[in-house]
Amino acid sequence: MDTVASLVSERPVVIFSKSSCCMSYSIKTLITGFGANPTVYELDQMSNGHQIEKELLQRGCQPSVPIVFIGQTFIGGTREVMSLNLRSELVPLLKRAGAIFL
Repeated sequence: MDTVASLVSERPVVIFSKSSCCMSYSIKTLITGFGANPTVYELDQMSNGHQIEKELLQRGCQPSVPIVFIGQTFIGGTREVMSLNLRSELVPLLKRAGAIFL
């Protein structure tokens, strides 16, 4: 699990995604729509993507994408991010992480 930890360290928002996943696209669009610039790792386009996906599954991420980390904290997938947004908790979380400033 060292690879995932190193990829999310020092980044305010990290999204593990697959380029063909419509839910990943939706989450990326939502977060960038608030002005954040997430670091996105497209697992299907990375040479070690399979290894990273395996680590995510070992962390309990089901399905494996999209997986979102904000402020180096595991947030979850589509359901969790959308729930945060509906409860108006996503923007304050992005602000605290330093991903957005307004």
